Amino acid sequence: TRGDGSVGEDVSANLRTVRAIPLRLRAAGGKPPRLLEVRGEVYMPRAGFEAFNERARERGERTLANPRNGAAGSLRQLDPAITKKRKLSFFAYAIGVVEGGTIPDTHSATLQKLRDWGFPVSHEVGTAKGFKGLLAYYRRIGEKRDSLPFDIDGVVYKLDDYEGQREMGFVSRAPRWAIAHK
Repeated sequence: TRGDGSVGEDVSANLRTVRAIPLRLRAAGGKPPRLLEVRGEVYMPRAGFEAFNERARERGERTLANPRNGAAGSLRQLDPAITKKRKLSFFAYAIGVVEGGTIPDTHSATLQKLRDWGFPVSHEVGTAKGFKGLLAYYRRIGEKRDSLPFDIDGVVYKLDDYEGQREMGFVSRAPRWAIAHK
């Protein structure tokens, strides 16, 4: 989990129950690195959230407030069997540590490499150029928002070029090369 930004809770046993997360990487597109830290988000699809709450109401149990809290609480369960019943999913969105291999020079190419290795990446990911391109992407996602099978807060714009990201750096713990638009 994110924890304090450096150390989080070990939810590895629960993550193994999320079917979308590959337990072995495919070698499509080249051999994966020896060590690969994949960053992403575990989420509860809307259908799973509704089904969970319907079962809870039938049993007179507490319902979940929203899919985001449902996913977070599911990952923190002490019993992985409970997590497995929650029908969680996952989207990869970045790479952290890489040892014994290389990654592409751009974020978009890295996301494709993650797909090649078997990680799910949202189909809504795209690239845009310039201010008008960013707004067009934001509007397109906004039009689809209610029909997506998962909840979103908005979009995150990231500079695609890793060299440019390194040049821009960070402020506190936030990157200068990424911004959320909600």
